[in-house]
Amino acid sequence: MQLRHNDDNSFSLERFESMLKTNNVLFFDAEEFEEIIQHYLDNGKIALAKKAAKLGLAQHPTCTSLKLYRIEMYIFENKLDIADGMLDELYSIESSNEEILIQKANVLSRRDMHEKAIELLKQALAITDDQIDVLSLIGMEYLFLEDFENAKTHFMRCLEDDNQDYSSLYNVIYCFDFLEQHAKAIDYLNNFLNSNPYSEVGWHQVGKQYYTLKEYKKALAAYDFAIISDDTFVGAYLEKGKVLEKLKRYNEAIECYTISLELDDPTSFALLRIGKCHEKLGNDEFAIQFYNKCIEEDSLLDKGWIAITDYYTRKKNYQKALYYINKAVNIDSENVLYWKRYGTINRNLNLFEEAEHGFRRTIELGNYEIDSWTNRSDILIHLGEYEAAINNLYQASEFYPDAAEVEMRLAGLHYLIGEDSKGLFHLNNGLRNDHEYSIIIEELFPSVFQKLAVQKIIQDYEKTSR
Repeated sequence: MQLRHNDDNSFSLERFESMLKTNNVLFFDAEEFEEIIQHYLDNGKIALAKKAAKLGLAQHPTCTSLKLYRIEMYIFENKLDIADGMLDELYSIESSNEEILIQKANVLSRRDMHEKAIELLKQALAITDDQIDVLSLIGMEYLFLEDFENAKTHFMRCLEDDNQDYSSLYNVIYCFDFLEQHAKAIDYLNNFLNSNPYSEVGWHQVGKQYYTLKEYKKALAAYDFAIISDDTFVGAYLEKGKVLEKLKRYNEAIECYTISLELDDPTSFALLRIGKCHEKLGNDEFAIQFYNKCIEEDSLLDKGWIAITDYYTRKKNYQKALYYINKAVNIDSENVLYWKRYGTINRNLNLFEEAEHGFRRTIELGNYEIDSWTNRSDILIHLGEYEAAINNLYQASEFYPDAAEVEMRLAGLHYLIGEDSKGLFHLNNGLRNDHEYSIIIEELFPSVFQKLAVQKIIQDYEKTSR
Protein backbone atom coordinates (compact mmCIF):
# COMPACT_ATOMS: atom_id res chain seq x y z
CA MET A 1 0.00 0.00 0.00
CA GLN A 2 1.57 3.28 -1.05
CA LEU A 3 1.26 6.25 1.28
CA ARG A 4 -0.84 9.06 -0.11
CA HIS A 5 0.54 12.46 0.84
CA ASN A 6 -1.96 15.17 1.87
CA ASP A 7 -4.65 12.54 2.48
CA ASP A 8 -6.45 12.90 5.84
CA ASN A 9 -6.60 9.12 6.18
CA SER A 10 -2.89 8.54 5.57
CA PHE A 11 0.10 9.18 7.70
CA SER A 12 2.99 11.29 6.42
CA LEU A 13 6.02 9.10 5.85
CA GLU A 14 8.31 12.09 6.22
CA ARG A 15 6.84 12.83 9.65
CA PHE A 16 7.33 9.25 10.77
CA GLU A 17 10.96 9.16 9.64
CA SER A 18 11.55 12.55 11.24
CA MET A 19 10.30 11.07 14.50
CA LEU A 20 12.85 8.25 14.20
CA LYS A 21 15.68 10.75 13.72
CA THR A 22 14.70 12.96 16.66
CA ASN A 23 13.57 10.19 19.04
CA ASN A 24 10.41 12.20 19.75
CA VAL A 25 7.53 9.83 20.46
CA LEU A 26 4.39 10.76 18.54
CA PHE A 27 1.04 9.02 18.42
CA PHE A 28 -0.36 7.34 15.30
CA ASP A 29 -3.48 5.33 14.86
CA ALA A 30 -3.20 1.64 13.98
CA GLU A 31 -4.19 2.10 10.35
CA GLU A 32 -1.39 4.61 9.83
CA PHE A 33 1.12 2.13 11.21
CA GLU A 34 -0.23 -0.55 8.89
CA GLU A 35 0.30 1.71 5.88
CA ILE A 36 3.85 2.55 6.92
CA ILE A 37 4.76 -1.09 7.58
CA GLN A 38 3.32 -2.15 4.24
CA HIS A 39 5.21 0.64 2.50
CA TYR A 40 8.51 -0.54 3.95
CA LEU A 41 7.78 -4.18 3.16
CA ASP A 42 6.91 -3.30 -0.43
CA ASN A 43 10.26 -1.54 -0.74
CA GLY A 44 12.27 -4.29 0.93
CA LYS A 45 13.14 -2.18 3.98
CA ILE A 46 12.61 -4.94 6.52
CA ALA A 47 14.49 -3.26 9.38
CA LEU A 48 12.30 -0.15 9.16
CA ALA A 49 9.17 -2.29 8.86
CA LYS A 50 10.17 -4.13 12.06
CA LYS A 51 10.76 -0.82 13.83
CA ALA A 52 7.37 0.51 12.72
CA ALA A 53 5.68 -2.71 13.89
CA LYS A 54 7.41 -2.52 17.26
CA LEU A 55 6.37 1.12 17.77
CA GLY A 56 2.87 0.33 16.55
CA LEU A 57 2.41 -2.51 19.02
CA ALA A 58 3.79 -0.37 21.82
CA GLN A 59 0.96 2.10 21.16
CA HIS A 60 -1.69 -0.47 20.16
CA PRO A 61 -0.80 -3.70 22.01
CA THR A 62 -4.12 -5.41 21.24
CA CYS A 63 -4.23 -4.62 17.51
CA THR A 64 -4.51 -7.93 15.64
CA SER A 65 -3.45 -6.54 12.26
CA LEU A 66 -0.21 -5.13 13.68
CA LYS A 67 0.50 -8.43 15.42
CA LEU A 68 -0.01 -10.20 12.13
CA TYR A 69 2.53 -7.92 10.47
CA ARG A 70 5.00 -8.76 13.24
CA ILE A 71 4.26 -12.46 12.81
CA GLU A 72 4.82 -12.18 9.06
CA MET A 73 8.26 -10.76 9.74
CA TYR A 74 9.08 -13.52 12.21
CA ILE A 75 8.15 -16.07 9.56
CA PHE A 76 10.31 -14.25 7.02
CA GLU A 77 13.22 -14.48 9.49
CA ASN A 78 12.42 -18.20 9.99
CA LYS A 79 11.62 -17.63 13.68
CA LEU A 80 8.79 -20.08 13.39
CA ASP A 81 8.40 -20.98 17.07
CA ILE A 82 7.88 -17.33 18.03
CA ALA A 83 5.44 -16.81 15.17
CA ASP A 84 3.58 -20.01 16.03
CA GLY A 85 3.21 -18.96 19.68
CA MET A 86 1.81 -15.56 18.75
CA LEU A 87 -0.57 -17.16 16.24
CA ASP A 88 -1.89 -19.61 18.84
CA GLU A 89 -2.70 -16.70 21.14
CA LEU A 90 -4.51 -14.84 18.38
CA TYR A 91 -6.33 -17.97 17.20
CA SER A 92 -7.71 -18.61 20.69
CA ILE A 93 -9.30 -15.15 20.52
CA GLU A 94 -10.23 -14.87 16.82
CA SER A 95 -10.50 -18.37 15.35
CA SER A 96 -12.53 -17.08 12.40
CA ASN A 97 -9.93 -14.51 11.30
CA GLU A 98 -8.81 -15.63 7.84
CA GLU A 99 -5.43 -13.85 8.11
CA ILE A 100 -4.59 -15.83 11.24
CA LEU A 101 -5.44 -19.06 9.43
CA ILE A 102 -3.32 -18.02 6.44
CA GLN A 103 -0.30 -17.24 8.60
CA LYS A 104 -0.70 -20.48 10.55
CA ALA A 105 -0.72 -22.27 7.19
CA ASN A 106 2.40 -20.33 6.22
CA VAL A 107 4.22 -21.63 9.31
CA LEU A 108 3.12 -25.19 8.56
CA SER A 109 4.29 -24.82 4.96
CA ARG A 110 7.71 -23.64 6.13
CA ARG A 111 7.88 -26.82 8.20
CA ASP A 112 7.00 -28.93 5.13
CA MET A 113 3.62 -29.84 6.62
CA HIS A 114 1.80 -29.03 3.42
CA GLU A 115 -1.27 -31.23 3.91
CA LYS A 116 -2.04 -29.51 7.22
CA ALA A 117 -1.38 -26.13 5.62
CA ILE A 118 -3.97 -26.96 2.94
CA GLU A 119 -6.54 -27.88 5.61
CA LEU A 120 -6.16 -24.46 7.24
CA LEU A 121 -6.22 -22.64 3.91
CA LYS A 122 -9.45 -24.38 2.99
CA GLN A 123 -10.92 -23.11 6.28
CA ALA A 124 -9.75 -19.61 5.32
CA LEU A 125 -11.26 -20.03 1.84
CA ALA A 126 -14.69 -20.69 3.36
CA ILE A 127 -14.72 -17.33 5.17
CA THR A 128 -12.63 -14.99 3.02
CA ASP A 129 -13.88 -12.28 0.69
CA ASP A 130 -10.67 -12.52 -1.34
CA GLN A 131 -10.82 -16.06 -2.66
CA ILE A 132 -8.23 -15.64 -5.40
CA ASP A 133 -5.32 -15.13 -3.00
CA VAL A 134 -6.29 -18.13 -0.88
CA LEU A 135 -6.90 -20.34 -3.92
CA SER A 136 -3.45 -19.39 -5.18
CA LEU A 137 -1.88 -20.29 -1.83
CA ILE A 138 -3.64 -23.67 -1.87
CA GLY A 139 -2.39 -24.22 -5.42
CA MET A 140 1.18 -23.50 -4.30
CA GLU A 141 0.89 -26.00 -1.44
CA TYR A 142 -0.23 -28.66 -3.90
CA LEU A 143 2.77 -27.78 -6.06
CA PHE A 144 5.04 -28.39 -3.06
CA LEU A 145 3.39 -31.81 -2.75
CA GLU A 146 3.86 -32.38 -6.51
CA ASP A 147 0.10 -32.95 -6.74
CA PHE A 148 -0.15 -31.20 -10.07
CA GLU A 149 -3.75 -32.11 -10.83
CA ASN A 150 -5.06 -30.45 -7.65
CA ALA A 151 -2.67 -27.54 -8.09
CA LYS A 152 -3.91 -27.03 -11.64
CA THR A 153 -7.54 -27.09 -10.50
CA HIS A 154 -7.01 -24.35 -7.91
CA PHE A 155 -5.05 -22.08 -10.23
CA MET A 156 -7.80 -22.52 -12.83
CA ARG A 157 -10.31 -21.32 -10.24
CA CYS A 158 -8.18 -18.20 -9.78
CA LEU A 159 -8.42 -17.51 -13.50
CA GLU A 160 -12.18 -18.01 -13.47
CA ASP A 161 -12.42 -15.06 -11.08
CA ASP A 162 -9.72 -12.95 -12.73
CA ASN A 163 -8.69 -13.66 -16.31
CA GLN A 164 -5.83 -11.17 -15.96
CA ASP A 165 -4.17 -13.26 -13.25
CA TYR A 166 -1.24 -14.27 -15.43
CA SER A 167 0.71 -15.69 -12.50
CA SER A 168 -2.02 -18.31 -12.11
CA LEU A 169 -2.07 -18.88 -15.88
CA TYR A 170 1.66 -19.61 -15.87
CA ASN A 171 1.16 -22.01 -12.96
CA VAL A 172 -1.65 -23.83 -14.78
CA ILE A 173 0.57 -24.29 -17.83
CA TYR A 174 3.46 -25.38 -15.60
CA CYS A 175 1.23 -28.17 -14.28
CA PHE A 176 0.17 -29.21 -17.80
CA ASP A 177 3.84 -29.25 -18.84
CA PHE A 178 4.94 -31.34 -15.88
CA LEU A 179 2.17 -33.82 -16.59
CA GLU A 180 3.13 -33.74 -20.30
CA GLN A 181 -0.48 -32.88 -21.18
CA HIS A 182 0.39 -30.57 -24.04
CA ALA A 183 -2.75 -31.23 -26.11
CA LYS A 184 -4.92 -30.59 -23.05
CA ALA A 185 -2.95 -27.41 -22.38
CA ILE A 186 -3.73 -26.19 -25.91
CA ASP A 187 -7.43 -26.96 -25.43
CA TYR A 188 -7.45 -25.05 -22.16
CA LEU A 189 -5.62 -22.08 -23.65
CA ASN A 190 -7.95 -21.99 -26.64
CA ASN A 191 -10.93 -21.79 -24.28
CA PHE A 192 -9.12 -19.06 -22.35
CA LEU A 193 -8.49 -17.15 -25.59
CA ASN A 194 -12.13 -17.41 -26.64
CA SER A 195 -12.95 -14.97 -23.87
CA ASN A 196 -9.58 -13.14 -24.03
CA PRO A 197 -8.77 -12.98 -27.75
CA TYR A 198 -6.15 -10.26 -27.34
CA SER A 199 -4.22 -11.88 -24.51
CA GLU A 200 -0.62 -11.81 -25.69
CA VAL A 201 0.35 -14.08 -22.80
CA GLY A 202 -2.29 -16.63 -23.80
CA TRP A 203 -1.12 -16.73 -27.41
CA HIS A 204 2.50 -16.89 -26.26
CA GLN A 205 1.73 -19.96 -24.15
CA VAL A 206 -0.16 -21.63 -27.01
CA GLY A 207 2.92 -21.11 -29.17
CA LYS A 208 5.16 -22.75 -26.59
CA GLN A 209 2.90 -25.80 -26.44
CA TYR A 210 2.92 -26.20 -30.21
CA TYR A 211 6.71 -25.73 -30.18
CA THR A 212 7.03 -28.59 -27.67
CA LEU A 213 4.89 -30.76 -29.95
CA LYS A 214 7.12 -29.74 -32.90
CA GLU A 215 4.14 -28.26 -34.73
CA TYR A 216 6.21 -25.29 -35.78
CA LYS A 217 3.82 -23.67 -38.26
CA LYS A 218 1.05 -23.59 -35.67
CA ALA A 219 3.50 -22.23 -33.12
CA LEU A 220 4.49 -19.51 -35.58
CA ALA A 221 0.86 -18.48 -36.08
CA ALA A 222 0.33 -18.29 -32.30
CA TYR A 223 3.36 -16.04 -31.85
CA ASP A 224 2.13 -13.81 -34.68
CA PHE A 225 -1.16 -13.38 -32.80
CA ALA A 226 0.78 -12.58 -29.61
CA ILE A 227 2.67 -9.86 -31.49
CA ILE A 228 -0.57 -8.51 -33.01
CA SER A 229 -1.96 -8.29 -29.47
CA ASP A 230 1.16 -6.50 -28.22
CA ASP A 231 3.83 -5.52 -30.71
CA THR A 232 6.26 -4.72 -27.87
CA PHE A 233 6.11 -8.21 -26.35
CA VAL A 234 9.79 -9.21 -26.37
CA GLY A 235 9.12 -12.83 -25.37
CA ALA A 236 6.99 -13.43 -28.46
CA TYR A 237 9.74 -12.19 -30.79
CA LEU A 238 12.32 -14.42 -29.10
CA GLU A 239 10.10 -17.49 -29.30
CA LYS A 240 9.14 -16.72 -32.88
CA GLY A 241 12.82 -16.52 -33.71
CA LYS A 242 13.37 -19.99 -32.28
CA VAL A 243 10.55 -21.39 -34.43
CA LEU A 244 11.90 -19.72 -37.55
CA GLU A 245 15.28 -21.32 -36.85
CA LYS A 246 13.60 -24.73 -36.70
CA LEU A 247 12.03 -23.96 -40.09
CA LYS A 248 15.49 -22.93 -41.39
CA ARG A 249 14.22 -19.41 -42.11
CA TYR A 250 17.34 -17.86 -40.64
CA ASN A 251 17.06 -14.34 -42.08
CA GLU A 252 13.56 -13.97 -40.64
CA ALA A 253 14.78 -15.34 -37.31
CA ILE A 254 17.56 -12.72 -37.27
CA GLU A 255 14.94 -10.05 -37.89
CA CYS A 256 12.87 -11.22 -34.89
CA TYR A 257 15.88 -11.33 -32.57
CA THR A 258 16.97 -7.89 -33.77
CA ILE A 259 13.54 -6.43 -32.98
CA SER A 260 13.81 -7.88 -29.44
CA LEU A 261 17.14 -6.08 -29.01
CA GLU A 262 15.57 -2.80 -30.11
CA LEU A 263 12.62 -3.18 -27.71
CA ASP A 264 14.65 -3.92 -24.59
CA ASP A 265 18.19 -4.06 -23.27
CA PRO A 266 20.37 -6.49 -25.22
CA THR A 267 20.09 -10.09 -24.05
CA SER A 268 22.88 -12.63 -24.41
CA PHE A 269 20.32 -15.15 -25.66
CA ALA A 270 19.28 -12.99 -28.63
CA LEU A 271 22.89 -12.14 -29.49
CA LEU A 272 23.83 -15.82 -29.36
CA ARG A 273 20.94 -16.87 -31.58
CA ILE A 274 21.73 -14.16 -34.14
CA GLY A 275 25.29 -15.48 -34.22
CA LYS A 276 24.02 -19.04 -34.73
CA CYS A 277 21.77 -17.93 -37.59
CA HIS A 278 24.60 -16.10 -39.32
CA GLU A 279 26.80 -19.18 -38.98
CA LYS A 280 24.06 -21.30 -40.60
CA LEU A 281 23.90 -18.78 -43.45
CA GLY A 282 27.67 -18.90 -43.88
CA ASN A 283 28.11 -15.31 -42.70
CA ASP A 284 31.17 -16.17 -40.63
CA GLU A 285 32.27 -12.62 -39.92
CA PHE A 286 28.86 -11.67 -38.54
CA ALA A 287 28.65 -14.93 -36.57
CA ILE A 288 31.90 -14.21 -34.75
CA GLN A 289 30.87 -10.61 -34.21
CA PHE A 290 27.68 -11.65 -32.44
CA TYR A 291 29.32 -14.46 -30.47
CA ASN A 292 31.77 -11.89 -29.12
CA LYS A 293 28.92 -9.52 -28.29
CA CYS A 294 27.21 -12.37 -26.47
CA ILE A 295 30.15 -13.14 -24.16
CA GLU A 296 30.75 -9.42 -23.61
CA GLU A 297 27.11 -9.05 -22.55
CA ASP A 298 27.23 -12.07 -20.23
CA SER A 299 30.60 -13.65 -19.55
CA LEU A 300 28.95 -16.30 -17.35
CA LEU A 301 26.79 -17.70 -20.16
CA ASP A 302 28.50 -20.98 -21.02
CA LYS A 303 26.56 -21.30 -24.28
CA GLY A 304 28.31 -18.18 -25.59
CA TRP A 305 31.82 -19.49 -24.89
CA ILE A 306 30.88 -22.92 -26.22
CA ALA A 307 29.45 -21.42 -29.43
CA ILE A 308 32.59 -19.48 -30.29
CA THR A 309 34.89 -22.34 -29.23
CA ASP A 310 32.95 -24.88 -31.30
CA TYR A 311 32.94 -22.50 -34.26
CA TYR A 312 36.75 -22.39 -34.35
CA THR A 313 36.97 -26.14 -33.64
CA ARG A 314 34.77 -26.88 -36.67
CA LYS A 315 37.06 -24.64 -38.72
CA LYS A 316 40.03 -26.64 -37.33
CA ASN A 317 41.48 -23.39 -36.01
CA TYR A 318 42.48 -25.05 -32.77
CA GLN A 319 44.71 -22.23 -31.55
CA LYS A 320 41.78 -19.81 -31.61
CA ALA A 321 39.52 -22.42 -30.04
CA LEU A 322 42.09 -22.94 -27.26
CA TYR A 323 42.30 -19.19 -26.69
CA TYR A 324 38.55 -18.94 -26.03
CA ILE A 325 38.22 -22.14 -23.99
CA ASN A 326 41.11 -21.00 -21.78
CA LYS A 327 39.27 -17.74 -21.12
CA ALA A 328 36.10 -19.69 -20.36
CA VAL A 329 37.89 -22.02 -17.92
CA ASN A 330 39.44 -19.05 -16.14
CA ILE A 331 35.96 -17.62 -15.59
CA ASP A 332 34.34 -20.89 -14.48
CA SER A 333 36.75 -23.69 -13.59
CA GLU A 334 33.91 -25.99 -12.47
CA ASN A 335 32.14 -26.16 -15.84
CA VAL A 336 32.44 -29.70 -17.16
CA LEU A 337 31.48 -28.66 -20.71
CA TYR A 338 34.50 -26.37 -20.83
CA TRP A 339 36.94 -29.04 -19.63
CA LYS A 340 35.74 -31.61 -22.13
CA ARG A 341 36.39 -29.17 -24.95
CA TYR A 342 39.70 -28.19 -23.35
CA GLY A 343 40.74 -31.85 -23.50
CA THR A 344 39.61 -32.32 -27.11
CA ILE A 345 41.26 -29.15 -28.41
CA ASN A 346 44.60 -29.85 -26.70
CA ARG A 347 44.57 -33.39 -28.07
CA ASN A 348 44.10 -31.98 -31.58
CA LEU A 349 47.09 -29.73 -30.92
CA ASN A 350 49.13 -32.73 -29.72
CA LEU A 351 49.38 -31.15 -26.26
CA PHE A 352 48.78 -34.47 -24.58
CA GLU A 353 49.52 -33.61 -20.96
CA GLU A 354 47.10 -30.69 -21.12
CA ALA A 355 44.55 -32.88 -22.90
CA GLU A 356 44.83 -35.56 -20.18
CA HIS A 357 44.28 -32.87 -17.54
CA GLY A 358 41.17 -31.71 -19.37
CA PHE A 359 39.58 -35.17 -19.55
CA ARG A 360 40.58 -35.93 -15.95
CA ARG A 361 38.85 -32.75 -14.78
CA THR A 362 35.83 -33.70 -16.92
CA ILE A 363 35.52 -36.97 -15.03
CA GLU A 364 36.23 -35.39 -11.63
CA LEU A 365 33.38 -32.96 -12.25
CA GLY A 366 30.94 -35.81 -12.83
CA ASN A 367 30.89 -36.32 -16.59
CA TYR A 368 30.88 -40.11 -16.82
CA GLU A 369 30.18 -40.42 -20.53
CA ILE A 370 32.14 -43.32 -21.93
CA ASP A 371 34.14 -41.18 -24.35
CA SER A 372 35.50 -39.13 -21.43
CA TRP A 373 37.05 -42.31 -19.99
CA THR A 374 38.27 -43.68 -23.33
CA ASN A 375 39.73 -40.36 -24.47
CA ARG A 376 41.68 -40.05 -21.24
CA SER A 377 42.93 -43.64 -21.41
CA ASP A 378 44.08 -43.19 -25.03
CA ILE A 379 46.06 -40.11 -24.07
CA LEU A 380 47.60 -41.93 -21.08
CA ILE A 381 48.56 -44.79 -23.40
CA HIS A 382 50.21 -42.29 -25.75
CA LEU A 383 52.12 -40.84 -22.79
CA GLY A 384 53.24 -44.33 -21.76
CA GLU A 385 51.37 -44.16 -18.45
CA TYR A 386 49.92 -47.65 -18.71
CA GLU A 387 49.06 -48.22 -15.04
CA ALA A 388 47.16 -44.92 -14.90
CA ALA A 389 45.32 -45.88 -18.09
CA ILE A 390 44.38 -49.28 -16.60
CA ASN A 391 43.09 -47.67 -13.40
CA ASN A 392 41.10 -45.19 -15.44
CA LEU A 393 39.49 -47.97 -17.49
CA TYR A 394 38.62 -50.06 -14.43
CA GLN A 395 36.77 -47.01 -13.09
CA ALA A 396 34.98 -46.76 -16.43
CA SER A 397 34.01 -50.45 -16.28
CA GLU A 398 32.09 -49.78 -13.06
CA PHE A 399 29.75 -47.57 -15.09
CA TYR A 400 29.95 -49.56 -18.34
CA PRO A 401 30.51 -53.22 -17.37
CA ASP A 402 29.62 -54.54 -20.83
CA ALA A 403 31.39 -51.93 -22.95
CA ALA A 404 33.53 -53.63 -25.58
CA GLU A 405 35.56 -50.44 -26.14
CA VAL A 406 36.63 -50.51 -22.48
CA GLU A 407 37.35 -54.26 -22.43
CA MET A 408 39.46 -54.10 -25.60
CA ARG A 409 41.60 -51.32 -24.20
CA LEU A 410 42.10 -53.24 -20.96
CA ALA A 411 43.04 -56.31 -22.99
CA GLY A 412 45.63 -54.42 -25.00
CA LEU A 413 47.13 -52.76 -21.93
CA HIS A 414 47.45 -55.98 -19.95
CA TYR A 415 49.10 -57.76 -22.88
CA LEU A 416 51.39 -54.75 -23.30
CA ILE A 417 52.69 -54.96 -19.73
CA GLY A 418 53.07 -58.74 -19.87
CA GLU A 419 49.91 -59.74 -18.01
CA ASP A 420 48.73 -62.11 -20.71
CA SER A 421 46.13 -63.97 -18.60
CA LYS A 422 44.37 -60.71 -17.72
CA GLY A 423 44.71 -59.61 -21.32
CA LEU A 424 43.08 -62.82 -22.51
CA PHE A 425 40.23 -62.41 -19.99
CA HIS A 426 39.38 -58.89 -21.18
CA LEU A 427 39.90 -59.78 -24.84
CA ASN A 428 37.31 -62.56 -24.56
CA ASN A 429 34.92 -60.20 -22.75
CA GLY A 430 35.31 -57.55 -25.42
CA LEU A 431 34.87 -59.98 -28.31
CA ARG A 432 31.84 -61.55 -26.67
CA ASN A 433 30.21 -58.13 -26.25
CA ASP A 434 31.06 -56.87 -29.76
CA HIS A 435 33.79 -58.50 -31.84
CA GLU A 436 33.97 -55.53 -34.25
CA TYR A 437 35.76 -53.54 -31.53
CA SER A 438 38.81 -55.75 -32.10
CA ILE A 439 39.96 -52.92 -34.37
CA ILE A 440 40.96 -51.11 -31.15
CA ILE A 441 43.67 -53.73 -30.60
CA GLU A 442 44.92 -53.25 -34.14
CA GLU A 443 45.03 -49.45 -33.98
CA LEU A 444 46.10 -48.75 -30.39
CA PHE A 445 48.23 -51.81 -29.68
CA PRO A 446 49.84 -52.96 -32.97
CA SER A 447 52.50 -55.00 -31.16
CA VAL A 448 49.78 -56.90 -29.28
CA PHE A 449 47.76 -57.39 -32.46
CA GLN A 450 50.77 -59.05 -34.10
CA LYS A 451 50.75 -61.81 -31.49
CA LEU A 452 49.63 -64.99 -33.22
CA ALA A 453 47.62 -66.10 -30.19
CA VAL A 454 45.71 -62.82 -30.16
CA GLN A 455 45.03 -62.97 -33.89
CA LYS A 456 43.77 -66.55 -33.61
CA ILE A 457 41.31 -65.64 -30.83
CA ILE A 458 39.99 -62.69 -32.83
CA GLN A 459 39.68 -64.76 -36.01
CA ASP A 460 37.83 -67.55 -34.18
CA TYR A 461 35.26 -65.06 -32.86
CA GLU A 462 34.85 -63.56 -36.33
CA LYS A 463 34.18 -67.01 -37.82
CA THR A 464 31.58 -67.96 -35.21
CA SER A 465 29.77 -64.65 -35.62
CA ARG A 466 29.25 -65.03 -39.36
